[in-house]
Amino acid sequence: MSMNETKLDLLKDLKIVENAKILSLDAMVEGETRYVRDLRINVKNALVSDNMSAKEAYLIALSVAVNERNEKLINTFTEYAKENEASQEEIAEIHACTSMLSVNNVFYRFRHFADKESYSNMPARIKMNVMMKPVLGKEFFELVSLVISAVNGCEQCVKSHEQSVMQLGTSEARVFDAIRLGAIVRGLSQVLN
Repeated sequence: MSMNETKLDLLKDLKIVENAKILSLDAMVEGETRYVRDLRINVKNALVSDNMSAKEAYLIALSVAVNERNEKLINTFTEYAKENEASQEEIAEIHACTSMLSVNNVFYRFRHFADKESYSNMPARIKMNVMMKPVLGKEFFELVSLVISAVNGCEQCVKSHEQSVMQLGTSEARVFDAIRLGAIVRGLSQVLN
């Protein structure tokens, strides 16, 4: 199979118009890099997990697409999430959770990097009511929060959300699969921007 055929299959998998001009992906196809095949396989494999439902996988993928501001993938993963019974309220909460984590990841990463007691003692004064009774359920909301925190590189947030999700009964295999999916969707987003 040629790289162009793999590209077309990837775009078909993602419900993206075949003749779309996508600079990075097109450059890789023209340069015959095998990464195009790897990317398609990685995406397909990461979206299937014994530790997450299809709906959960597509919602996590959607959260990363929202975080990366990739409209093509936001549309794709919203459609797939709906096909797998995600409600409009759940989709809206994914967008809200991702926005909230963007705020928190910057704020807490700053506190961590600055490493000054004075900053740590100041109240955050950031409203986070969406975390109190999430439509997605507390465990899954924390799992999404963990994925976005990992994608955004906030060490303190990763530790906090990983601890919370484990206390809520999540397995390490579920966490691992969610993080792997987040990493792959982030890489996919960079190729498709």
